[in-house]
Amino acid sequence: MQFHLDGFHAGDPRVRRPALRGGESLPDEVDVLIVGSGPAGLTLAAQLAQFPDIRTAVIDRRDGPMTLGQADGVSCRSMEMFNAFGFGDRVAAEGYQVNEVAFWMPDGADPTRIKRVGRVTDVPHGLSEMPHIILNQARVHDYFLEAMQNAPTRLDVDYQHEFIGLDIDRSADFPVVATIRDLAQDTIRNIRARYLVGCDGARSRVREAIGRELVGDYADQAWGVMDVLAVTDFPDIRFKSIIKSAHEGNVLIIPREGGYLVRVYVELDSLKARGDSRDTSLADVIAATKRIFHPFEFDVKEVAWWSVYEVGHSLTDKFDDVDDVDQDLPHVFIAGDACHTHSAKAGQGMNVSMGDAFNLGWKLISVLRGRSEHTLLHTYSAERQAVAKALIDFDHAWSRIMSAPPEEGASDEIPLVQKHFVEGLEFTAGLRVRYELSSITGHGYRQDLAPGFEVGKRFHSAAVRRIADAKRVHLGHVVRADARWHLFLFADRDRQLFDRMCSWLNDSPDSPIRRPTPPGEDPDAVISTYGVLQQSHEAIGFDALPDLLKPPKGRFAITDYEKAFCADLLSGDDVFDRRGVDRAAGCMVVVRPDQYVAEILSLEDFEPLITFFGGILSRRVEASPKEDLDG
Repeated sequence: MQFHLDGFHAGDPRVRRPALRGGESLPDEVDVLIVGSGPAGLTLAAQLAQFPDIRTAVIDRRDGPMTLGQADGVSCRSMEMFNAFGFGDRVAAEGYQVNEVAFWMPDGADPTRIKRVGRVTDVPHGLSEMPHIILNQARVHDYFLEAMQNAPTRLDVDYQHEFIGLDIDRSADFPVVATIRDLAQDTIRNIRARYLVGCDGARSRVREAIGRELVGDYADQAWGVMDVLAVTDFPDIRFKSIIKSAHEGNVLIIPREGGYLVRVYVELDSLKARGDSRDTSLADVIAATKRIFHPFEFDVKEVAWWSVYEVGHSLTDKFDDVDDVDQDLPHVFIAGDACHTHSAKAGQGMNVSMGDAFNLGWKLISVLRGRSEHTLLHTYSAERQAVAKALIDFDHAWSRIMSAPPEEGASDEIPLVQKHFVEGLEFTAGLRVRYELSSITGHGYRQDLAPGFEVGKRFHSAAVRRIADAKRVHLGHVVRADARWHLFLFADRDRQLFDRMCSWLNDSPDSPIRRPTPPGEDPDAVISTYGVLQQSHEAIGFDALPDLLKPPKGRFAITDYEKAFCADLLSGDDVFDRRGVDRAAGCMVVVRPDQYVAEILSLEDFEPLITFFGGILSRRVEASPKEDLDG
């Protein structure tokens, strides 16, 4: 974490200096109006809150922040994203870390009893440096709300404000006119916005207002879910466990944070003969759990929360208000459950919702700050609708497997549910997303130079050694949620190509780093560049680095010492070997603001680099307020 750039300030460095802004908390005109303060809404708000020149408002019809959330699974990919927001380590420390998954099936000798038939690692080694975490959704909200309050804008949610409807005039400076009801005052008013984002759940009024429809089905599968404190002799109660009984249904166990609480998902199909699953009581859910656990005891002492739900899957065809991308530009977007719903057992609902907002946030910032053309916003719906479709296809298959009865002979061989779980580990970790070729994702014609950094997939971090202070760090952790692009230069063996590229990027008037950067801004304000060398930090020396990797920044022109890295030869963990980077030729890895690899180029691809960034950051803009870039 970097701070004190523009002068020393005591206190918590996470609390940024407030921007000088006046006016009412919910103004008549905003750049972005966010409807809903769930995972998607708060992820988006936390990004926008860093920029005082972007007027953002968040409304929610609830009385206040969530205190007990339904979602709990935080995937490895979301943890990588949390790291960009600066609180990944705190979530990891507070939450339950899923390390292994246990599988239980009917005992072949006595099918009325269950026995353990297998265990698998939940996050295979090397998949991500971040763990799979279980944490109450309300606590995830708390972290985002804290990030908003610590940001220069001191952004907060305006609760007890209900979205009613909207009108769009695409010729106006503020095209979206939203009608809002103040529930506390029982008054109605209009708010004008350049962009409106509906993060208002499966019954989204914003979705209805733009004529989109959730299309899908229910699988006629009912599940009960409860968070409980229980006394049990079940040996795997602190492991994530999947239990299939012979005749009483199935259970999914998710240990919760704190060491004692546990979440239990209980299949209720065996109760259908007794009546509608919607009439199921808590006592029914507990009784079903006890039967499935046989011969183990499960004595529930306290229930923190419980519910019954039916498995359903639905999706909209577009995530914005535009049908013809050649004719109109989008001004209204939907994210999260407003545009896709699915079952809870794959653990992806909250994660994919936050992924939607992380994708949209940097694009809105780029357009509103004049860095990119408005057409960039078309890529949001195109990219995220495809991700949601893949999730629903996966969830359909996984829901069927979870609800299926145990197969014959399962106690004597690897059960089908375990096989499918292992096959889907990359998906459930959130790491199978791959964006297709577009204006912001290249075709990877030099993918051979770094097979371990797959174009279209998230930048797979690896450990390196920082040259200035020999600190072991993760390379991907330099990417923050600040809407900047990132260019990683992996040096060739003799550094000739590397040094020439560094000089050109730093000095040439054609440099794609210099061209979009406003006068007076730090050299890395739009594109932040990093060097990764093959030698040890002792063999290189900070003073011998190219000027590009020692940029002067801030009002005192202080050197940034955190742009240059080398392979971690002290531990033998070499990033060049780990990610397959060509040692003779080196390469350039272009990384998007949302941590996805946009392109792989050689260290001689001057023109392709100009062309790539020219299509995205095509014009130099006026200087922006410095406050949001400090730190």
